[in-house]
Order: sequence, then structure tokens, then C-alpha cells
Amino acid sequence: MVAGDVFTPAHVLADAIRQREVSSVEIVDAYLAQISRHNPNLNAVVTLDEEGARKRARAADAALGRGEAWGALHGVPITLEDIHPTSGVRTTWGGLPRLSDHVPAEDGTVAARLKAAGAVLLGKTSGPEVWPDSIFDRTNNPWNLAHTPGGSSAGVGAALSAGLASLDIGGDTLGSIQNPAHYCGVYGMRPTEHRVPLTSMFFLDPVRKFRVMSVAGPMARSVEDLRLALRLLTGPDGLDTHVPPVPWRDHERPVVRDLRIAWSTDFPGSTTQEEIRIATENVVGELAEAGATVEEVMPDVDVALQNELGEELFDLLAGTFTAEPTAFSEVANDASQGTNLLEAYLTALDRRDSIMRAWERFFADRDALILPAGTNTAERHGEEPTGPQEYPYALSAVSGCPMIVVPAGVDQQGLPFGLQILGKRWDDEHLLAIAEAVSELTGGFRQPPGY
Repeated sequence: MVAGDVFTPAHVLADAIRQREVSSVEIVDAYLAQISRHNPNLNAVVTLDEEGARKRARAADAALGRGEAWGALHGVPITLEDIHPTSGVRTTWGGLPRLSDHVPAEDGTVAARLKAAGAVLLGKTSGPEVWPDSIFDRTNNPWNLAHTPGGSSAGVGAALSAGLASLDIGGDTLGSIQNPAHYCGVYGMRPTEHRVPLTSMFFLDPVRKFRVMSVAGPMARSVEDLRLALRLLTGPDGLDTHVPPVPWRDHERPVVRDLRIAWSTDFPGSTTQEEIRIATENVVGELAEAGATVEEVMPDVDVALQNELGEELFDLLAGTFTAEPTAFSEVANDASQGTNLLEAYLTALDRRDSIMRAWERFFADRDALILPAGTNTAERHGEEPTGPQEYPYALSAVSGCPMIVVPAGVDQQGLPFGLQILGKRWDDEHLLAIAEAVSELTGGFRQPPGY
């Protein structure tokens, strides 16, 4: 294995395979061994395609022997969250009982694009963990099995943290990438809304109801891996009509003294854990010492009301065309009582427009906003908060702005945490370049003990 272990970044593996320093078969075998060793305690990989992965790896090595290169992920083993349809591999949308034996005949856009780039699918990771009668057991946090890995892309965060895969793609409507990346100590990105097609991602619904706030986004152990995956996933697929033809534009690493950085550690209704607050302030301080212009300021929006709007929109979307109850939604909520759901939905969208315009004004003369990715580290199982949360998980979702979680440290309990970096809509490439610079200040991914 490159660098001696399964924690080698995906882009480094891809280079090593192309240069014939290591074979895809060797790498796949190493990941399968790691899954066999640790997944029984984690339950992060819920469907394993060992035979298919080995067959694909042999084909990848044979192709290279003939001088054929499939793409940027040639021979690199990955997993995918269980919401992404995968041809020939069970896809249950997070353990929904009526889909317990569902095996799609075709790949969704996310899986198809990664496979076209040469990726080897090891299996599916747990998420979303929303069904009260899920066919899967709970997923545990590699840093402490008694603690939650976050959700709803729980298995994605846990698998990457534990070295069970090199790359995964989560789904996020209201913090489902951000929360597990923060709790498991990995990188995660919510791209600009509509930058990545969502084709087939919500295949369980009779109509495409999640047309706003939802994204598919990469999770990994380095910023470069986020960039690699997102470059492959962006752009129209001819099916998701919301995706505009925004071309990919690679950005060079920014000169720190040219950056204009906003920051804060305060959120209404909650207190930020001391270690997280100090880490945020230290990173901002180092940026200032390097010449960046830093300012403790937030957009001119009521963050508490923005969070409430995110919850309201989520409930309005999730509560329609529903075939079964979930752990997170009802048909309507208090905000829609006394009016019809369509009127409530359109009113919520109108309020969202105002918030999005405020964020646009905020980023007109700023490059990024740095905040804690969460106000605390992972709770013990059974102690997770219920109901609407005054946590910073709705900022990207409601504003539509891209957001990247960067691992930032480990607290006194031995649990990891991260920072979130937000940027201007459609400027994902610039945000990735900034996140790379910030990551050098935070120390990047840390391997959990025992793995």
C-alpha cells in the first residue's frame, strides 16, 4: 500500500496505480481486510460487494497493462452512501424495510460518473438513519463506539474516519454531510446547491419533491480528494433540469495576505464548546498574522430564524407524498397551520430568497466565512438532541452557499471536531483553495486510535 496504510488519500492512490507502483487488487484487498476487521463494531458499510470489487480491480489492472486509463479514479476503491442507486448492488435508502431487497438495474448519476472515472465500488455505507424500523443496526463513531457518528450520512463519516474506504459521496438537506464530517473528524463538502445533479438520489419518492436545499457532496480525508470528486460530479446530466452549465474552473492556492475572512464562534440558543471556540480563534489569528484581513462579523440575517426556516422547508418537503413515517418529519408543522401547504411552501421560498440575497451581499467583498462546524463534539448514543436545533447546520442549506468542513482538533474526551468554511455561491473552486490553506493550519485529518 502507498504510505503503508489504508488512510492514504484517494488522489495519491490514483497516482500510484497509474504509475504501477501498486495494483488496484492490492489496494482493494487492503480495504476489504480493514472492513472485515473493524466494520462489525462500526456498522458503517451496510452492503458489501466483495466479489464485484475484486473483479473490477482485476479489470482495472488489466486495462493499465494494455495502456488503457479509465479516468482520474482508475482502480481506486470507494464506497457510496446507501441513497445513491448502484447497478447490481443493493440500495435501500438507509434501511427502509420495503426496499430491503432493492437492487437497481442502473446507476444514478453520482455512481455512473465515479465509475466512468474508474472507481471501484466496495459497497454502500449507512444513511440516512431516519427510519424507526430500519433493517440496519445503528452506526457507531470510530473515535468512541458509545458515541454517534452524526447524521444522516452516518456511515460515510464513520467509514472514512476508520479507513474503510478512500472516498464517499453523501447527501445533505440540513446538515447531513456537515454533522458526520464534524463528529468523525473528516472532510466534507456541501457544494453550491444545484452544482451536482441529484438524478435518482431520491428514488424512493414518487415525485421529485426535494428540489431545494438538497445536495450530493463528497466526503474524504483531504481537500484535494474533495476537489477530485467534485470536479467529476459537477455539471448537467441531461436529466436534472435544475443544474446549470457552470464550467469547472480550477483555482490556484490563494495568497493569504489577499484574503478577506469573516468569522464568528457564536450562535443563538447554544454555547460553543470551549475547545472548538479556541481552535476557531487560533486559526483566524494565524490567518491574521499571515496578513489576511479578518473581521468578526456575520451576514445581516437572523441566524435563529434562518434555522427555523430550514426546519420548516424540510418538513414541508418531507411531509408530502410520504409512504411511511420517518424519524424527522410530519405532514405539516406549526408554521403551516391555518393555511394550505402550497401557500406555506411558496411563502417559505420567498423568505429564503431574502436570506439568499443577504448572503450574496455579504460575500460581495469577502472571500470566506469561518465558523465552528458544530457547537459540540459527538454525543453519546441516546443523548442526541431532538427537535429543531439552534446549531450552525442550516447556514449553507438555506443560503445555498458552498460549505467545507475541515478537521480542526480533538477535545479532552478524545473526540474530533471541525471548522466550516462558507463561500460565495458558484465559487466552489475558490472555496476549495481557501480550505486547503486553512487545512494546513489545523493539522488536517487525524487517524482515530486503534485503526
